[in-house]
Amino acid sequence: MNDTYSILRRPEPALSPSPFDSSTGRAGLESAGPPQLEVAQLSKGDLLDVARDPGVRAVAPIMPTRLIAPVAEQSDVTAASGPTWGVQAVGADTSARTGAGVSVSILDTGIDSDHPAFAGVTIVQEDFTGSGNGDNQGHGTHCAGTVFGRDVDGTRIGVAPGVEHALIGKVLGDDGSGDSAMLFNGMQWAVREGAHVLSMSLGFDFPGLVARLVEDGWPADLATSAALEGYRANLRMFDAIMEVVASQAAFGHGTIVTAAAGNESRRNVNPDHEIAVSLPAAADGVVSVGALAQDAAGLVVAPFSNTFPHVAAPGVDVISARAGGGLRSLSGTSMATPHVAGVTALWWEEVLASALPGTAGTVTSRILAHSDLGALAPGVDVADRGVGLVRAP
Repeated sequence: MNDTYSILRRPEPALSPSPFDSSTGRAGLESAGPPQLEVAQLSKGDLLDVARDPGVRAVAPIMPTRLIAPVAEQSDVTAASGPTWGVQAVGADTSARTGAGVSVSILDTGIDSDHPAFAGVTIVQEDFTGSGNGDNQGHGTHCAGTVFGRDVDGTRIGVAPGVEHALIGKVLGDDGSGDSAMLFNGMQWAVREGAHVLSMSLGFDFPGLVARLVEDGWPADLATSAALEGYRANLRMFDAIMEVVASQAAFGHGTIVTAAAGNESRRNVNPDHEIAVSLPAAADGVVSVGALAQDAAGLVVAPFSNTFPHVAAPGVDVISARAGGGLRSLSGTSMATPHVAGVTALWWEEVLASALPGTAGTVTSRILAHSDLGALAPGVDVADRGVGLVRAP
């Protein structure tokens, strides 16, 4: 039986003609294009051959992906004057930076580019799902609004409303589902197009893969084992892709990848019902994001937010753009992640305007170093909030 796999192939290196040739920008070093990602049907024998190929960096079975669905009923809201609580909490409303000159990429369900929140933004759309550009689901539009949306009827929804260039990769279809090949291709596209920051509010659908295998006649225990094997291989694939992202920083500014920690925890049922961050947030080099909620004692970790994130951000009752026009409120680590992506855009602008090295490493260190604990309620576990609430420069 043949299965479908993603294959990440190493690029063919080419030496500079001489040690003094600087045409590549790195005199005397090997230069090559980006690794190539392929999708192929492989038998067991084929898989062994591919795995032994020194030109292959990673191989993994294609897994289903899905948006990290909001945890509460969505609600349309009436615009109110001033910034949303999330924009205020991260300090974006008082920052001198707006994200000007920074390129942002969002991999999600697409975007409603006609929404007034995106007026004046150059939006480059690429569909990896086959369902066409645009956003019939609405999740991607809401996330984009939080990152760089303009004011809507007097309400400031965007953390970085000065961003003028957005790369919108549709890696989840109109039903909110996709697969790992769509995601990997979207990531490569965003990095190739020069994104400074990449935001992903999605996850690998492990339960969905188990259910699909059971429907195909697999016993439940074997289906779970097979899905675990696929998950493990995709984690390795993701780590390999993140190594590629990091290596590209040697020849440019680099890309900071942010991802939602996930909404699987159930602390409201039992304090011990906590789940650690899942893919893609669990991959090496990804800035994972937990969700915070407002409380009388200060900001607290949302009961659904997965544990062990790197940082935390507002993720409950977040007001942003609704596909088709207007605003709506949603909750989830999906809503926290674009706050971090927006703050990252502000820090990119800050670093690029300074004497510091204009690299992803510099920006990441600034984000982590300036995260705040003062706004958190007493007793919030470090394992649940990471280094703290992200803060704008």
